[in-house]
Amino acid sequence: MLPTPSSPPTTLVNTAARVLARINDRRLRPLGLAFGQVPVLAALGQGGPLSQKELARLARIEQPSMAQLLARMERDGLVERAPDPNDRRVSLISLTAEGQAKLPLAHSALLGTNNRALDGFSPEEVDVLHGLLGRFLANLDAELADQR
Repeated sequence: MLPTPSSPPTTLVNTAARVLARINDRRLRPLGLAFGQVPVLAALGQGGPLSQKELARLARIEQPSMAQLLARMERDGLVERAPDPNDRRVSLISLTAEGQAKLPLAHSALLGTNNRALDGFSPEEVDVLHGLLGRFLANLDAELADQR
């Protein structure tokens, strides 16, 4: 569905998310990254090592999709796996030196998209938008939790 002035907010958010993903993919491509990898890089950069299950939960994607994403990231030298010392059935994923080195570059590229998207917004408008989208996402997360 193409957005119109009377489109529901969910349509506008969905369209914005798809456009942001395309723009961010374009900005990240020269770094050898894809936008879908950013939640994994960010989570591991902040608190790694983490299990595949934890990463899937944080990135809000299904386990099979996370497995495919991690396989590609491992192939590309961004992440590595090690056995969990507390549970031999589980692997812990962490960033490689290459993955760690790309974090600030990815952050800078994404900040450029953020700045462009918010061009012309006042600081107050950005605060309001941030608050509203936070509530919007919390409602959707509650919907996901209800379905478990």
